[in-house]
Amino acid sequence: MTTRNPSLGTALITGASSGIGAVYADRLAQRGYDLILVARDQARLEALAERLRAEAGVQVEVLPAALTVKADVARIEQRLRSDASITLLLNNAGVASKGSLVESDIDSVDEMVQLNVVTLTRLAAAALAGFVPRGKGILVNIGSVVALVPETFNASYSATKAYVLSLSQSLHAEASPSGVQVQAVLPGATRTEIWDRAGFGLANLPSEILMDTADMVDAALVGMDRRELITIPSLPDAADWEAFTAARMKMGPNLSRNQPATRYTA
Repeated sequence: MTTRNPSLGTALITGASSGIGAVYADRLAQRGYDLILVARDQARLEALAERLRAEAGVQVEVLPAALTVKADVARIEQRLRSDASITLLLNNAGVASKGSLVESDIDSVDEMVQLNVVTLTRLAAAALAGFVPRGKGILVNIGSVVALVPETFNASYSATKAYVLSLSQSLHAEASPSGVQVQAVLPGATRTEIWDRAGFGLANLPSEILMDTADMVDAALVGMDRRELITIPSLPDAADWEAFTAARMKMGPNLSRNQPATRYTA
């Protein structure tokens, strides 16, 4: 049995009932974190909590919530702002969509944006409101590699994940001077229920691009331990990301000037 480590504090995990969130819950419990598990499916949360209490000897609280419902989001925000024992927020809850934007049910797209963007932002702000004054804490946002190659997936989902990447980079600049750690995890295709819920079906994905959830989370935790801002579990060579970042930063001085570039003059 894992020994509970009170010095680590408590990790609050959204989307904790299955997939990436459930594996993170298992791994963080093994490290000695107490847990607050958030998701809609109370029965699955209770089963996971019971197992982790028995196997890891940590305290596990279940908070059923639908994170597209304002009142439920407000409850979780209040807990993040008021509970100083929370030292890690895993912003994992999210959904995907299928098809082009013009073919989509726009109400479903709106709900996805609420969950993937608005709720994630509100919970990040609530967590950082406690982390920054205390000078410690870890914010982990689960994004996706489609933020880097949006042409490969549908527009609305890719855009939500581009937001997660941009937000995380900006929050790192804002919060890291205080000692707070921010990490964006950008998985590729991962073996979770999100595909079936979105109508794709795991069977339709080539096995060579599909990573097991446990492998993805274990890689992401290595990145967290190394204090990486961006973790891409599938990327073999970190130099590729470094070159991408360097190219982006090189453009910086020329992105806002008082005259148009000469290539745009008649």
